[in-house]
Amino acid sequence: MELKVLDEVKSVVIEENAVSLQLPFVKQMVVQLRAMDGYGTYDTWSDARVLDPLVLTRERRRSIPVVGDPDETTLARVRAYYNAIAQDMERRTGLMAVPVINITHEGFGRALILVGKLVAMDRVLRDVHRFGFESLDQMAEEANKIVDKACSMIDSHRVVAEL
Repeated sequence: MELKVLDEVKSVVIEENAVSLQLPFVKQMVVQLRAMDGYGTYDTWSDARVLDPLVLTRERRRSIPVVGDPDETTLARVRAYYNAIAQDMERRTGLMAVPVINITHEGFGRALILVGKLVAMDRVLRDVHRFGFESLDQMAEEANKIVDKACSMIDSHRVVAEL
């Protein structure tokens, strides 16, 4: 039984021809993750394989301990996610968006995206070692909600955002 669970945890959950791989935010996540790969590990990997660790099925989530410290790879995924959100905000508003991420060694922290002097997005981060999404569609949907809210804030406080 345990061997079967481990096999399900290790198996790839994103199909190579998945429609969600064509979503603009998902494509930007691939760009961000490949940009952070300093050793060239992702050079020969498909987009689905690069994104696969971000999808946490129930089996995968169960295999991650409730209490734990995030590793560097997980922290890089968190940075890539908020970098992709900031890039989408830049594309929509025409103003530079800067992500600021502070995470303790225990996996708690805060993610901010600044546009000029305006804090366009502020998120409290908890249990970063369990960072992931049920699907790529859910990841893109959540990111689009964040970007929509931030862009409306930027539009209503444009003077501050342009400082």
